[in-house]
Amino acid sequence: MSALKKTALTVTAATLLPALAVAPASADSPHNKAGKQHPNPPASMSTVGGTQLGRAGTQVSLGPGAPVLPKALSGRSWIVADAESGEVLASHNAHWRLPPASTLKMLFADTVLPRLPKTEIHKVAPKELASVGEGSSLVGVKENHSYSVHDLWLGVFLRSGNDAVHVLSEMNGGVPKTVKDMQAHADELQALDTHVVSPDGYDAAGQVSSAYDLTLIARSGMQKKDFREYCATASAKFPGEQKPGKARATFEIQNTNRLLTGDYGISPYKGIAGVKNGNTTNAGATFTGVAERNGKVLLVTVMNPDSSEGQAVYKEAGRLLDWGFAAAGKVTPVGELVAPRSATTPASNGNEPANNGAPAKTAAAKESSGGIGIALAITGGALVVLAAGVFLVNRRWPLRRR
Repeated sequence: MSALKKTALTVTAATLLPALAVAPASADSPHNKAGKQHPNPPASMSTVGGTQLGRAGTQVSLGPGAPVLPKALSGRSWIVADAESGEVLASHNAHWRLPPASTLKMLFADTVLPRLPKTEIHKVAPKELASVGEGSSLVGVKENHSYSVHDLWLGVFLRSGNDAVHVLSEMNGGVPKTVKDMQAHADELQALDTHVVSPDGYDAAGQVSSAYDLTLIARSGMQKKDFREYCATASAKFPGEQKPGKARATFEIQNTNRLLTGDYGISPYKGIAGVKNGNTTNAGATFTGVAERNGKVLLVTVMNPDSSEGQAVYKEAGRLLDWGFAAAGKVTPVGELVAPRSATTPASNGNEPANNGAPAKTAAAKESSGGIGIALAITGGALVVLAAGVFLVNRRWPLRRR
């Protein structure tokens, strides 16, 4: 325990540095509800996905019949995008590099989840929990107890458990290796605003991402069946303490994504299917969500709303989703979610690179889950079919468990 506190103090102290090395000077200031001056975005930002996305302020091009954007939006950065085509319907400081909090766990999962068999059982060594930051969100992993990889991922997605993240990181070869793997994967996805310092999103000097990058990462993660199922799970049983001579008890854990489960005055959002929320002193509240309505699938990310409204990050995300569904087909896209570096599009020689991440074609697939079917599709911008050079995949987005 002393090692845990010592490490936590070191990490916490690092977050108090006056400036982040790779972020604008204002990015490490907590969001403010007391009337102080709101920080300004940097004058120059990335133009990945289109030049308009590199501009400060709100970017939207309304067509005939398109609804105006909601007025009650205070996020420092946000984005609304079509998950299938990759078209960005509207954005606000999309490439502003800000602390991501636990939304960075989406990158952790997208990187590590495919590497560890979900049935593998692992006994937790005390050293694996030693570097968990003070005040971290925890699922309740105990040293010298055994857990399946499946259990640990439930702890990551539902309870945002930093303890589960650190155990899985050790199983992946250690925290430094996992950070390096995550950074390499972010670069492959062209999430170039993202700089990884800790795998769990815990406040650390220099750790940043952007609304654009988090949306790219979520889109990649949703290509993976297990990722989709975990982030859409509302509640589950988690192994408790093992007492001698007794059967091991379990306790219920609930997803902290309030648009998925409701609570704290928030109602579950119709059609929500994940993805991840976060909140730290440095980052404020952050959230990336995906929802489907009438066959349209949208992704939204909101970072650090500067509002006195309770649960503002969820309310603003819900307003943006409502607007996106009403505005779809009535706005001119202001940019696009680019494809990964390794993705290719069909070409005469089959070897030419993607056209700056141009939207791929889509297809639908119908499956059933527990007798209730839902047919949804998302373009496989994160996948490459080598034989044809086409990135395309059919996906069903599971209903959340109640």
